[in-house]
Amino acid sequence: MKKVFTLGLIAGLAVALAGCTDSDATPSGENSGELRQVRVAALPITETAALWGGMKAGIFEKHGLAVEVLPAQGGALAIPALINGDIDFAIGQPFGPFRADLQDLGVVIIGNYASSYAEGDDINAVVASAKSGITRPAELAGKRVSVNSLGAAGDVTIMAAVEKDGGDPTTIKFVEVAFPDVPAQLEADNIDAAWVPEPFVTQLRSRGDTFIVAPYQAVAPGLATLTAIATKEQMDSDAELIADFTAAMKETLEWAQDSANETAVRQAIKDNLELPEPVADSVKLPRFGWELDRASLESLATLAGKYKVLDQQPNFDRLIQQQ
Repeated sequence: MKKVFTLGLIAGLAVALAGCTDSDATPSGENSGELRQVRVAALPITETAALWGGMKAGIFEKHGLAVEVLPAQGGALAIPALINGDIDFAIGQPFGPFRADLQDLGVVIIGNYASSYAEGDDINAVVASAKSGITRPAELAGKRVSVNSLGAAGDVTIMAAVEKDGGDPTTIKFVEVAFPDVPAQLEADNIDAAWVPEPFVTQLRSRGDTFIVAPYQAVAPGLATLTAIATKEQMDSDAELIADFTAAMKETLEWAQDSANETAVRQAIKDNLELPEPVADSVKLPRFGWELDRASLESLATLAGKYKVLDQQPNFDRLIQQQ
């Protein structure tokens, strides 16, 4: 159920798209007063379909939770709101938690959410403007390449893919552009290429832009794309909420990964994103799952160190708190 919600009422909430949220509908016969209200920041992309679909399927209500999804541009932008208690959880890339851990801010990763594919079509890619003439990763050197959040998994894996293809990654001109703004920015020639997830990969390719590389797959096959983020303080002070959210998320991700529910997952995309129906029906869905691959996250942090995106490594014993 879509509804308008004024984020300005939440002091200091660091989400990028103020003005709208998605929340659980209350089925007839249910007493919504018995449900605990939970705010979750998440990107407005197709991966969030698992969360939206699980809400619509009543999985969170079964675990006593009424979820409100607040759209964020990236996981890092949700970290201040999480620390301030303005949201309860965030679904985002792991670099927000990486940096928060380096400052010992008490942010923890409690579970995985979605992962890329080790082979075959992947769920994010670098796509270049058809008029840019770019055809391979090495040719991204010296070009303007957008990512949704600077200094995160996008630019790190792109740099590694460019170097692997013989290009100079230090010359790439990274620009921060929100995913929904990428098509217009490419069309206006403000950027030469963009790193985007679905549904934007499918949209851009269908209009004639050029697929260049799936950087996760090129340098870290099967890498986690999104994780579930909370705080250590919340774990210590509200173990019941952590347990209920964990149980609901595990069930939701299992539900979303089950091919029998693919139609419902794609319907969640149609209900929450303004996409042409053929795009919603054809975009590549990620691998959903709650279990974290710590080695994969450590390899990503190591790459970030190599390219000077991180100046030191997170304390993974402190950061990873698989529930």
